[in-house]
Amino acid sequence: MGLFGILLGLGLLVWLSFRGWSVLVLAPAAALVAALASGEPMLAHWTQTFMNSAGAFLAQFFPLFLLGAVFGKLMDDSGSVSTIARFMTEKLGPRRAVLAVVLAGALVTYGGVSLFVAFFVIVPMAQALFRAANVPSRLMPGAIALGTSTFTMSALPGTPAIQNAIPMPFFGTTPFAAPGLGIIAAVIMLGFGLWWLGRSEAAARRSGEGYGDTLVAPDAAADDLLVRERATTASSFDPVEVHHGQRCEQDSSILVAILPLLVVILVNLAMSMLVLPRLDTSFLAEEQWGGKPLSSVSGIWSVIVALTSAIALLIALNFRRLTALRDTVDAGANASVLPVLSVASLVGFGSVVAAMPAFEVVRDWVLSIEGGLLVSLAVATNILAALTGSASGGMSIALDALGATYLKQAVELGIDPALLHRVAVIAAGTLDSLPHNGAVVTLLAVCGSTHRKSYLDIVMVAIVGAVIALVAVIVLGSLFGSF
Repeated sequence: MGLFGILLGLGLLVWLSFRGWSVLVLAPAAALVAALASGEPMLAHWTQTFMNSAGAFLAQFFPLFLLGAVFGKLMDDSGSVSTIARFMTEKLGPRRAVLAVVLAGALVTYGGVSLFVAFFVIVPMAQALFRAANVPSRLMPGAIALGTSTFTMSALPGTPAIQNAIPMPFFGTTPFAAPGLGIIAAVIMLGFGLWWLGRSEAAARRSGEGYGDTLVAPDAAADDLLVRERATTASSFDPVEVHHGQRCEQDSSILVAILPLLVVILVNLAMSMLVLPRLDTSFLAEEQWGGKPLSSVSGIWSVIVALTSAIALLIALNFRRLTALRDTVDAGANASVLPVLSVASLVGFGSVVAAMPAFEVVRDWVLSIEGGLLVSLAVATNILAALTGSASGGMSIALDALGATYLKQAVELGIDPALLHRVAVIAAGTLDSLPHNGAVVTLLAVCGSTHRKSYLDIVMVAIVGAVIALVAVIVLGSLFGSF
């Protein structure tokens, strides 16, 4: 009966969230259903298990959601994202329209710009470029997804994406975990995605298919409440805040636009590898600071300092261009609240499920999956990311329930925790891109496309390419360890 309750609660969560119900309501409701079916105390699980776990997630990751959303909004309103997108399109031109869109998305998201900010700025550029090149508009979602939602989110070392930050407290790792394997995975994802999109473009030209008649205004998707509900579980930015603040009409220079992105990457690297390891942080062992080692917080501290430094530089370089600075910062801050609460609620649901006696059956099954520890971790993360439609939510649930077990087994087997980190992040970014994923729904809405027209390309670049990269990382990691 307990296992049935877990499945019933999970089914309720997936079905109603797909229909647009808020996760803030669904997650505790589904958790209470699971507790009721297991004969467990419902109120105690809500206030003690659910809320304690959700609160712990907020305590760890709210700074990253907050700073990431503010940075993304400042980049948008300063015109920096538009400048970078226009620079890439001008340099590569209509003949390389797909490549220009992919690289523009990759550059801004690897530099720390929120996923949905990138969507709303890059789509108009992509529409103009694809129209000039007469490339079918249905290929836009695939090109944008490849650049913004694949290798820069889960594979490239040092990416400030929230997905890359989540494993750090569990495994004591940094944003640069397993850099060599991450780069290999990124090359596979990018290469496979460009091959697929190039193949699709060539087939369209042979058949005489042109751009089409897509005329949808991208900003209209930000007002769609269904899009908003799904989007806030998949990224760190609430789309409704895209309209708030004051966007500068004139582009900045490319150097001014790109410097804050470089600061994010370089400061992150310096903090992770040089600064924090040399500091005296013995005070963290005191009860006042949680009695934790530096490894449990160093990764998050690195990203916090990197984003804060980039925000300060961005404001200094664009002070006159940010004519409504307070409104822009307020919009960015507000944009972080619903996403972090949504993911925290999913984590709370997962903690209640993990507390059920019947969860031991699930845990034993996951840990007994053939192929070893890395395969087990990849499968568990994949399944939960697929069911929740959220890479961050699925991975948080998996690691909250099983992270300590995986780390213990890794230590016993001599497996570097950095390898666990990279496998978990890449795995979370594969089956999360099912049709109900918030990023997929939002991207299609912003592009004015549909699942029927464009979802196959998203599957190929965001799921198939990522799965190939994941398999490669697991095989190489099993043979040669973390590097």
